[in-house]
Amino acid sequence: MTTTAINGNTGDPFVNLKDLQHALGLAYYSLGDFRKAIQYHERDLKISKEVGDRAGEGKAHGNLGNAFRNIGDFQKAIEYHERHLKISKEVGDRAGEGKAYCNLGNAYDSLGDFQKAIEYHERDLKISKEVGDRAGEGKAYGNLGNAYDSLGDFQKAIEYHERDLKISKEVGDRAGEGKAYGNLGNAYHSLGDFQKAIEYHEQDLKISKEVRDRAGEGKAYGNLGNAFRNIGDFQKAIEYHERDLKISKEVGDRAGEGKAYCNLGNAFRNLGDFQKAIEYHERHLKISKEVGDRAGEGKAYCNLGNAYYSLGDFQKAIEYHERHLKISKEVGHRAGEGKAYCNLGNAYDSLGDFQKAVHYYKDSVLAFENIRGNLISNDEWKISLRSKHEVSYSRLWWLQFKQDKVVEALLTADHGRAQALNDLLGFKYGFKGLRPEIGTPSATTPDILSYLPPNTAFIGINKEGIVLWVNEKGNEIKTRRTPIDISDTTYFESLLETTRKEIGVRADVNCEDRSLGNPNDKKLAEERSSSTPSSHPSYFETESLQTLYNVVIDPIRDLLHGDEVVIVPQGPLCLTPYAAFMEKKSNKAGALLVGDPWVQEVIYEGEKLMQLEYAKKEVQMIGGILQTAPLVGKHATKDEVLRRISSVALVHIAAHGKMETGEIALAPNTTRSSPIPVKEDYLLTMKDVLKAQIRARLVVLSCCHSARGEVKSEGVVGIARAFLGAGARSVLVSLWAIDDEATMEFMEFFYRQLVNGRSASEALNEAMKSMRESDRFSAVRYWAPFVLIGDDVTLEFEGIK
Repeated sequence: MTTTAINGNTGDPFVNLKDLQHALGLAYYSLGDFRKAIQYHERDLKISKEVGDRAGEGKAHGNLGNAFRNIGDFQKAIEYHERHLKISKEVGDRAGEGKAYCNLGNAYDSLGDFQKAIEYHERDLKISKEVGDRAGEGKAYGNLGNAYDSLGDFQKAIEYHERDLKISKEVGDRAGEGKAYGNLGNAYHSLGDFQKAIEYHEQDLKISKEVRDRAGEGKAYGNLGNAFRNIGDFQKAIEYHERDLKISKEVGDRAGEGKAYCNLGNAFRNLGDFQKAIEYHERHLKISKEVGDRAGEGKAYCNLGNAYYSLGDFQKAIEYHERHLKISKEVGHRAGEGKAYCNLGNAYDSLGDFQKAVHYYKDSVLAFENIRGNLISNDEWKISLRSKHEVSYSRLWWLQFKQDKVVEALLTADHGRAQALNDLLGFKYGFKGLRPEIGTPSATTPDILSYLPPNTAFIGINKEGIVLWVNEKGNEIKTRRTPIDISDTTYFESLLETTRKEIGVRADVNCEDRSLGNPNDKKLAEERSSSTPSSHPSYFETESLQTLYNVVIDPIRDLLHGDEVVIVPQGPLCLTPYAAFMEKKSNKAGALLVGDPWVQEVIYEGEKLMQLEYAKKEVQMIGGILQTAPLVGKHATKDEVLRRISSVALVHIAAHGKMETGEIALAPNTTRSSPIPVKEDYLLTMKDVLKAQIRARLVVLSCCHSARGEVKSEGVVGIARAFLGAGARSVLVSLWAIDDEATMEFMEFFYRQLVNGRSASEALNEAMKSMRESDRFSAVRYWAPFVLIGDDVTLEFEGIK
């Protein structure tokens, strides 16, 4: 019997048949016909087993896994990729092992388990580096970037996509270069920088045309359409999505065609043409069902629900969101599940069924809490995730408040504050937060009062106004609402910027003696030299301070008693100089003092840093009060500071502070790999602080902008928060660039009060009072930037040498 070889080749007909099945599977996969691809990959797998080709068997499992992922069967995909991984290890195929890790990472990303995805992509990256596969290394970076983008950590995503882009250029991979540009565009899109996104997507489009990648060209058009939709150019968006649709039809990419319909539907919804939007979303739904894309089907139901919601047909919206929820549960997409619950909450909220709305908002919050729980100890991921899904938390506490569930509303609103910090303390020290978790049986007022100090005021910001909770006299929680329109999210940022200008400080200033950045800010120096005690408004002479007082303090004025109040702010209100608009009548052993570290060798972002004469004088003055020798100059290295910082009750640092985050420049370590110090040699970062075992009761950061950081729902994420997370009980920080002589005088007042047995908050208030009453420094800008974060502590100075 004679057997004719496939494709005219001679040799084993089963092998040639196997190659054909493999090729056809890949071809149908590239066309978006994943069901057909699965048929051919299953035949490839069967033949591989028959002929004993273990390596081919592994590849077939991998290809089947990719196909099942694209039809939304992520669990099935994981099973196949795990088989591929097992076989790759058995046959010693390191490259195949890396590819299996890559595919497992993508599958877990689709499931919403971003931490697991990142773990697998990092393994892929490690293997790619080991075997010298630069192209694979670049792809791993790209996948890591996509995982971080899914998580909401867009800055991290951009870092990885830029590495992918760099490698693609190095190895001459034009298609990979285009894909990296596309991913960068998506990351900038997520950040809200749509112009930057458009630039990158246009580069992706240009390269796709050059390499004649029609599918990539269509994808670039789709991404451009989404970017233009977000800048309000809906007609332009529709043009691009129609080009994407045309190409998808040409190349037979049914899944891509469905995605184009999805994007067109969203664009028409933005134009207010909800019927047209529904037509396109129904086409997307039809195609998703045809190709077996369960995740796409769920997304279509979500979009249809949103469109009917916009039409005011809330019952229809609920039907579709329930279908989206069902599919999200089936495929294990927890983020989609959380989104569906939130959309159902919105619909029932609009129907006036607040009880059901609260139920669904709670379920939404719990879904995102479960995702957060899987992030283990990664602080940054938790913060990003919490900020991304803020609406579920804010709508929940607002409805609870409207239903007079005062304590529940407070718990929900407070739950997002320092949420990741609370987890961090638990991970490092076994500390368990005192506040009940959302979803647990409702706490009673006595439960809340058991861990709240009297005169504590919580602030909650909602687009419909401000809600304030006050623990009055330590025995009752009362509320006030300020019904102002703050639907514009920049309201408070603008108000605080105006406040700083009115009191004579600039948030963007690079302090001549303290701030990392330009050390020769002549404009600031001229402003200082021309200032007189009366040249800047003092106490209540600014309109913005009065506005802040009116919306935050005045509504609860009758609930506050005594000389001290603990304020728990939210979002941008964390950066408010509360002491500046409070009423005038309301006002264990060992120390580490660090000042004027030697930075003559440091070049930071192209600028040489200057020495800080007043910082040195400041710690010498404090050292005299405390009878403690300060660490200054070349002795104040990063290594030495970190060595001593865990064994003292008080830490005081007077040095350059980075404006964006408050991170601190110390003297470079004496042992380093290069003559010119790099950041790791001298910059005290949040990560460095979090690794240290700090037991200090009080940390004083006498550095410009030490309270600065990124404002998120968690609060301000910066160096001060890092010290609290590392174990410090209390941190004194500055909101803006501070005057050297004023700081010297302020710190002298502050420390003399501490030594006399005053608590940190009492010493702070007394120092502020002394400054306000001084001849030279009574202006608000001199004494108001200092803020105490954390517990109110009292230090024991007996025995300090």
